[in-house]
This record gives sequence, structure tokens and C-alpha cells, in this order.
Amino acid sequence: MIAYVEDYRGQFGVEPICRALSAAQVPIAPSTYYAARSRPPSARAIADERLGREIMRVPRENYGVYGARKVWRQLARENIPAARCTVERLMRQLGLAGAVRGRSKRTTVPARPGTARPGDLLARDFTAAAPNRRWVADITYVATWSGFAYTALVTDLFSRKIVGWRVAATLRAELALDALEHALWQRARDHQDVTGVVHHSDRGVQYLSIRYTQRLAEAGAVASVGSRGDSYDCEHSGVVAVAV
Repeated sequence: MIAYVEDYRGQFGVEPICRALSAAQVPIAPSTYYAARSRPPSARAIADERLGREIMRVPRENYGVYGARKVWRQLARENIPAARCTVERLMRQLGLAGAVRGRSKRTTVPARPGTARPGDLLARDFTAAAPNRRWVADITYVATWSGFAYTALVTDLFSRKIVGWRVAATLRAELALDALEHALWQRARDHQDVTGVVHHSDRGVQYLSIRYTQRLAEAGAVASVGSRGDSYDCEHSGVVAVAV
């Protein structure tokens, strides 16, 4: 949240941004922002920065093929204390990943560098105080006997229920938009107002397209995009969704 205000304060001002976020059910006071800016780095932040330098060094010295497990073991051999989960977390934040045998399926095509994108309004807080306050969107795939089935999902973080979905045999551009339309249709059918809902996704081009962002604006939703290496997906958030 602090990073979001920092990114846009020069354009809109701190107080107007805080008022807009509060109206979108993401409250933050201007005093909270100013206090965070003047606060010295925490002990964890300092430790993460120090360990992050070592984590970046190990793959670089090993042809860039080491994953989290091998980096963790190499650090242990060098008597550098670190929990494996900490190594995994920092590698995600640094955008580091080990080499993988074979081809991996790509579900979300990254947007071009320099593409304008919203800020991260969730800051990895995947909770909601009420329905239709926070939605997350993702695309995954399932291997079947006849090939891969791509699935776009929109999940309400309050109930952990899938409120919109679409399945296709190919990763077509309209797949994510169709899932969003399904979610909006279901909420309209149930006479539920989604104005102000924070819609969170990764940095994929599907979610940053003009058609998708325009549809969010038409519905009164507030767009939110995960930071690099830190975006929402089911395997990292611990969210288990069930269809309604």
C-alpha cells in the first residue's frame, strides 16, 4: 500500500490517494504513509537485503541453473544460515528460478516492458472483510487425455469461491475477459453490487489489455496488479477456491 501511494503521490497527492483507497475498502491514513517513509528499515528488511545478495551470487556462480533447494544447500555448505522457505521467498522476489527440464506451459504472457500498470493494493494480504471487496484473477491449465485445458478464474477472497470461470482448449486472448464477464453476470443475477471491488491479478498482458481494463472501469472495479515475482496465484497464496 505504501509503495502504491509513493508511485502516484506526485501525480495525485497523498491525501486524495488515501481518500480514494478508503472508498475502495482499502483504508490507509496519510499519517500511516508519512510514518512509514520516516521509519528506519526493519531488522528483517536488513537481513533480507544481506541474504538476497548471497542468493543472487550462488546461481550466478553456477551457470544460473540452481533452484531454491540447491541454493539453500550451497548456503548451508558456506555456513550462511537461512531457512529454505526464506530462500524460496527471496528468490521469488528477485525473479530467480532454477532451470527446469523439458518445456513448461505458459499460461500468462507478460506485458511489454514499460506498459502502464496499476499498483499492488493487496500487498499479499489475501483476506477480505465482506463479499465483493476483493477479487483475484488467475489462469491455469489442466492436462487431459486430449490435451491441455486452459482455465481462467475469478475468486472472491471473502468466501474463497470461484465467482467467474471459463475453460478453453487454447490460451486465447478473450479467455480472461470471458471469466470476468461471467463473474459480473453472476453478481448482477444475485443483485450484488460490485462497485469498488479490488480486482487483483498478475502482470499478464491479458489483464492489462485495453478491453479488460475498460471493462473493470465500466463495472466500477479498482484494478490491482502484483509486484514482480510476488503476484497472486493459488500455489503461493494458500487460497483454496470452490465453484459456486
